[in-house]
Amino acid sequence: MDVSMPQLGETVTEGTITRWLKQVGDRVEVDEPLFEVSTDKVDSEVPSPTAGYLAEIRIPEGETVGVGTVLAVVSDDAPATSGGGGVAAPAPEAAPEPAPEPEAVATTPTPTPTPTPSPEPTPTPSPEPSPTPTPSPEPGPAPQPPSPPPVPEPVPADESASGPSDGRLTSPVVRRLMAERGIDPASITGTGEGGRITRKDVLDAVAAGTASSATPAAPPSAPPATASAPPAKAPAPAPAPGPTGDHVVPFSNIRRRTAEHMVRSKSTSAHVYTSVEVDFERVARVRAAHRDEWREREGFSLTFLPFISRAVADTIDDYPHVNASVDVDTLVVHGDLHLAVAVDLNFEGLLAPVIRNADGKRLRQLSRDIHDLATRARAKQLGPDEVVGGTFTITNPGPYGTFMTLPIINQPQVAMLSTDGIAKRPVVIEGPDGDDAIAIRHTGILALTWDHRAFDGAYAAAFLNAIRTDLETRDWEAEFD
Repeated sequence: MDVSMPQLGETVTEGTITRWLKQVGDRVEVDEPLFEVSTDKVDSEVPSPTAGYLAEIRIPEGETVGVGTVLAVVSDDAPATSGGGGVAAPAPEAAPEPAPEPEAVATTPTPTPTPTPSPEPTPTPSPEPSPTPTPSPEPGPAPQPPSPPPVPEPVPADESASGPSDGRLTSPVVRRLMAERGIDPASITGTGEGGRITRKDVLDAVAAGTASSATPAAPPSAPPATASAPPAKAPAPAPAPGPTGDHVVPFSNIRRRTAEHMVRSKSTSAHVYTSVEVDFERVARVRAAHRDEWREREGFSLTFLPFISRAVADTIDDYPHVNASVDVDTLVVHGDLHLAVAVDLNFEGLLAPVIRNADGKRLRQLSRDIHDLATRARAKQLGPDEVVGGTFTITNPGPYGTFMTLPIINQPQVAMLSTDGIAKRPVVIEGPDGDDAIAIRHTGILALTWDHRAFDGAYAAAFLNAIRTDLETRDWEAEFD
């Protein structure tokens, strides 16, 4: 059975194979993860649609192909084994007969080839000398040098050396990449099936500085040596430059897509930033009181993020233009809050999976949804529909102790909230008797990035103030009943 590139989302047209989880000859079961794929929406594992043995891998790691392309073949029967039981991968096309090493050319005094050089002609007898004596006796005829062996035609530079292949199977993308980087395919060890060079092999070779240039060396400009003189010693190659400390890190698919999205957002929206300081002391005390019971019951920690998410969900109905998107010259106000929560993928990228209808959920359910989506995002188990359709986004750099972050709007939304570090700080409070006092409280900054096309500063400030009031005054203990 053929395994094809699936349609991973309505607008997805192609995907990049990032890793094969099975090798040729391995047994695979139905719905067992077979390979990892990266699209412009999400990185995810793709399960096998059938059970059997992986008989053939047609698209190696690093290749980008369209939806419907056959990636591999799964067979019902175990493939024939060889030797110790391993399954032989399909043999690549036979490489052309290698050209002989041009050793004779390298040691021949004259770089310009001649089919068969004639021996030095015998001197024509000179006319009878005049009786006038010469200062020195005329030397006898010089011994004729032996005829040099025929000089073989110099081997022309292998056209593939400056091109993208040395006979091994490579894709057009890989050949073009090697040609652009001036890389000799012979200097790269292919890790693909049958020794095939993959895009990752080329990029790894560039990053490691091990790939040699495919540009042939220019012929020497020095004049040819005479037959009686020893051949000139070739100059020693210039030493390779020492390490400079720099190395090349190619953008991953998700890194490239994120960069494109962020640049487009900055050129689309009129970004403005508003922030408020929040007293989280009431929230911090409730968290401390239920920390152990929560972990035992739910299996994960209770963080500040669900409290903030609940406050946003309860406040946004009063400020509907924050839960909106811009469509040319109109504002589309959404009736439901589909809350996107940014998730860091171990510093390798960022996704914002979506909690559907967050405005109808209480603290415990919001916390479960956030934990579930973040866990599956890092395990590459999200579906493409789980990272689209958000109407408002929260990003949470606070666990790293940030003070105030100014995020870039997640298009086509009109606002994003950053929840920064919450820590104990001295603040001025009003005591029971009305006098001011200095106290140690848990405080933090909430920063809102908003699109000035959608609303104005007073609207943004009022929205943030309403969130702050909800966090500071709500009876959070009731959420645990």
